Amino acid sequence: MSKYTKYSAICLIFFLFFSFMIEFSPEKGQAEGEGKLVYIIPIEKEVERGLEAFLKRSTNEAIEAGANHIIFEIDTPGGRVDSAGQIGKLLQSLDVPTTAYIVNEALSAGSYIALNSDTIYMNPSATMGASGVITGDGNAADQKAQSAWIAAMKSAAESKGRDPKYAIAMADPKVDLPELGAPEGSFLTLTPADAVEVGYAEGIVQNRVELLHDLNLSGATIEEAETTFAEEIARFVTNPLVIPILLSVASLGLIVELYSPGFGIPGTMGLIALLLFFYGHIIAGLAGMEAIVLLVLGILLIILEFFVPGGILGLIGAGAVIGSLFLAGYDIGHMTLSISIAFIVAIIAFIILFKWVGLERGIFKKIILRDRTTTELGYVSASDRPELIGQEGITVTPLRPSGTALFDEERIDVVSEGGFVEKDKHVMIVQVEGIKVVVRELN
Repeated sequence: MSKYTKYSAICLIFFLFFSFMIEFSPEKGQAEGEGKLVYIIPIEKEVERGLEAFLKRSTNEAIEAGANHIIFEIDTPGGRVDSAGQIGKLLQSLDVPTTAYIVNEALSAGSYIALNSDTIYMNPSATMGASGVITGDGNAADQKAQSAWIAAMKSAAESKGRDPKYAIAMADPKVDLPELGAPEGSFLTLTPADAVEVGYAEGIVQNRVELLHDLNLSGATIEEAETTFAEEIARFVTNPLVIPILLSVASLGLIVELYSPGFGIPGTMGLIALLLFFYGHIIAGLAGMEAIVLLVLGILLIILEFFVPGGILGLIGAGAVIGSLFLAGYDIGHMTLSISIAFIVAIIAFIILFKWVGLERGIFKKIILRDRTTTELGYVSASDRPELIGQEGITVTPLRPSGTALFDEERIDVVSEGGFVEKDKHVMIVQVEGIKVVVRELN
């Protein structure tokens, strides 16, 4: 073999060796993520029980599909604390690595969800924090609720190895962090640069492509979870602001229907609102068959009330319907407020319709007796008989104080002036008022 041929062969061997090493090196396989499956699940709009149901389904699908990584794309202003708590438990129970990618904002309950993820990445314009507990009327929650929420934020940060000081500052305005723009009296909100600096974010990425590159998953298969139509309805219906509106529409529609002939648009709207409420709560996993059975039973009892006198069936039916609403709801206090609002709307509607329409239309026209025994129709009421005054007779029965006496062979129902009068006593008529004939015993 010539010297030139020997060198050529050695170069070829080195070239093939390095090509093999580059092609099958662990670093390249890890960087591209070939053969791996990444599930991307959106967390958008308000945090409520409908979102919780969607995340349970989508994470279960990801696990069943064998996902190697789950990315939660977060853009939420927050929402219900109890729902966020359940979502946090769900994320903590996942064995699959998770990443929270804050696309726009992760505020309040959204920041808590992000802290329960293994890693956090942020868009350059995103924010995270401002996690104080606010009640439905816009005021700060009581001290007990705030203390529990601060503890939850701290625990979420510690579970993923993050400094809990900043999580506490997001929920407690008493923490003083002026260097991060959160002096005492204000909640901490982290910018992307601040989040990276304090170790609350692993990086800042412009889009999903950069995120996958930083996670060494550029070559992975991407699967995006989407909410179904039923889940969209559930998320809308379980919104705390929508529930009292739905119940008010249901009560208003049913009240107006009482004044409408047949079954028309008002009743249909009320029925649809009621069905939407229960359908959404069933999809969200809040209402079971016991609530539906109680609702149907209550409606049947209310219908029977129109045919069976007494009022008991109607009261039991109304109680059953209200009980079914409480069974379907996720918060007794909020359901009490929602039902009270619907009840007030129903009363106002009934008063207005009663004043303008009266009881001359709708179902009242059929269930209220309107026949009258008037003189115009030939009915004659009892007439006064003043000619009886002064007549004397004999009691046929004892007067206690009422009884019967005989006057000129005419039996007349009489009443004594107040005392007891024995049978076969002489009496005299002293007063006549309509059918009332008053007698006095004669000695």
